[in-house]
Amino acid sequence: MIKNYSKGIVLVEKEEICNSDFAKARGLMFSRKTDKALIFPFRKSKRISLHMFFVFFSIDVLFLDEKKIVVELKNCFKPFTFYFSKRKVKYVVELPVNTIKRTKTIVGDKIGF
Repeated sequence: MIKNYSKGIVLVEKEEICNSDFAKARGLMFSRKTDKALIFPFRKSKRISLHMFFVFFSIDVLFLDEKKIVVELKNCFKPFTFYFSKRKVKYVVELPVNTIKRTKTIVGDKIGF
């Protein structure tokens, strides 16, 4: 379960942690629309580049620092596009589309998983 502790609301019930390089590279490619989230932890904070090649549906993305505080958001990340984080992050959380809007998650919120 992934929860926004600042708002006291559950973002998603099911999550999958992508620890291996292969899992991080694959992400949601070739998958069907899902209600689960993917969590990408990194060894150290860095700027992250994401792509949506071979992902056929939009998603929301949270960028978290080492304390799991939201430092950047990407609403409705569209298929076959790129995005580069503006800040260094320790975790990336890919969520079903409209999760950010539905839960009113904002920069500064504390996330738990």
